Amino acid sequence: MVDRKSNKAAGIAKTEPADAAPKLLSGGNPQIAKGYGNAPVQAYIAAMPEWKSAVGARIDALIESTVPGVRKAVKWNSPFYGREDDVWFLALHCFTKYVKVTFFDGASLQPMPPGTSKQQKVRYLDIHEGAFDEAQFIDWVKQASQLPGERM
Repeated sequence: MVDRKSNKAAGIAKTEPADAAPKLLSGGNPQIAKGYGNAPVQAYIAAMPEWKSAVGARIDALIESTVPGVRKAVKWNSPFYGREDDVWFLALHCFTKYVKVTFFDGASLQPMPPGTSKQQKVRYLDIHEGAFDEAQFIDWVKQASQLPGERM
């Protein structure tokens, strides 16, 4: 019999099988380990439930085609996009009924994305099932990628 306390004290982490699907947190947001590069972002997108995975893949493709050499990471169970590591202009987060796109300096975008925040500079775009305005999204991504970005 394995003593759980002694495993914890010894720093032995509980491991999941390699083929285990990521755990979905509240609202259906995938729990993906922090990591830099395309692989963790693609793991997040693949784990997004239902129609949200296709939306995540489309958003990712639009960002890649709009911002050559875009940097990617998963932090706090959300994909981040930026011009350099740890300086981000945009992030995604999966909720039960929509995918939230966070523009970290969205108040500087014209026109501003519709979702307001308690943080003065941040603006949101909530994408629900169905089509979204890709042309406007691409324009916001172009603008956002030219701004200084947020260090995180």
